[in-house]
Amino acid sequence: MIELKTPDEIKAMRPAGKFVGDILKNLRETTHPGTNLLEIDDYVRRRIEERKGAVSCYVDYAPDFGTGPFAHYICASVNDAVLHGVPYDYTLKNGDLLSLDLAITVDGWVGDSAISFVVGEREDPEDLRLIKTTVDALRAGISQAVPGNRLGDVSAAIGDVAHEQGYTVNLEFGGHGVGHIMHGDPHVANDGKAHHGYKLRSGLVIAIEPWFLRTTDEIVQDQRDGWTLRSADGSRGAHTEHTIAITDDGPIILTRRDEEDAAIPDNAR
Repeated sequence: MIELKTPDEIKAMRPAGKFVGDILKNLRETTHPGTNLLEIDDYVRRRIEERKGAVSCYVDYAPDFGTGPFAHYICASVNDAVLHGVPYDYTLKNGDLLSLDLAITVDGWVGDSAISFVVGEREDPEDLRLIKTTVDALRAGISQAVPGNRLGDVSAAIGDVAHEQGYTVNLEFGGHGVGHIMHGDPHVANDGKAHHGYKLRSGLVIAIEPWFLRTTDEIVQDQRDGWTLRSADGSRGAHTEHTIAITDDGPIILTRRDEEDAAIPDNAR
């Protein structure tokens, strides 16, 4: 069931969005070659424990697309892993492509966001192009998230950016409604048909999350942990996500990070 939020409820969602955005911003600034994925997970755990009213959305999360409870505080996907990466004892290397996905409840409301970046200074131009494409696709999707448009307009805008850059799009996982729970209706596909689907209304809060792989759209589940999704051909992936609220004054990005201001439509700031 699709639920619409009142202006007061959207205001109440801001602390969760800001908390998630601040954590991801800090992790991007402090992660370097030599950082262990378990250190990242522990940092998030400590931040949640220190914040009154904050609860992890991931610990003990057990949907049908995973194997057993997730049991960690953040998804950390490296190189050919793109979604649902389980943190493990791995020390990041110069040039690794890292995707971090984080969802936290604060005072009963969820904030959900993801970033991808290259660790260190050995930046492969193709990795940077892939990451930029996810950011550009996110920007395009947000620009269509206005009352009166259709959900297909958001999806088509995301897919158009991917196709223009030569990437194919996997439709198994995408964005979703956000509120008191992390994953709600509607599903927000990363490709679609413009002018079709659910009519967008003020008060709808959704996570828009483009993710693409370099040379395939096929994914496989890592059988070692039952969660991590990797490209079928070993190529690298990137993932970017924001939680946004649709309002009569334009989309509001609840998980905004300062360094992304230049990539956000003016009416979404």
